[in-house]
Amino acid sequence: MLIGELADTVGLPSQTIRFYERRGLLPEPVRGANGYRIYDESTLTRLNFIHTAQAAGLTLAEIGSIIDLRADGNAPCAHVASLIDSKLADVRTRIRSLAVLEAELEEVIERSHRLDPADCTDADICHILTR
Repeated sequence: MLIGELADTVGLPSQTIRFYERRGLLPEPVRGANGYRIYDESTLTRLNFIHTAQAAGLTLAEIGSIIDLRADGNAPCAHVASLIDSKLADVRTRIRSLAVLEAELEEVIERSHRLDPADCTDADICHILTR
């Protein structure tokens, strides 16, 4: 199939497919006599893998490392599990940080309800955000 057909099938712009090729995430496609890229089902499989891996929070560099392991004949499962474990730890850290931010924002909102705008001075800029 040609790049336009592939793009339509997977719901990606042709430019993204070309970008993945430049990054080494997709193998160099066969070229027809007219120079057009010709793709097969294996490219669909690879694009679906990339999409699923991105949805799991993996970066393109991490996805590339998985593809490279497979290309070298190694099962990348342990590597993938390690990457996913790390992503989960990062998400949990961000959740804790967001919970702290949430509490701080609630405190600021509560304070803003108690303050009178007439009491705000030029030195304060906005006394809602002054401690």
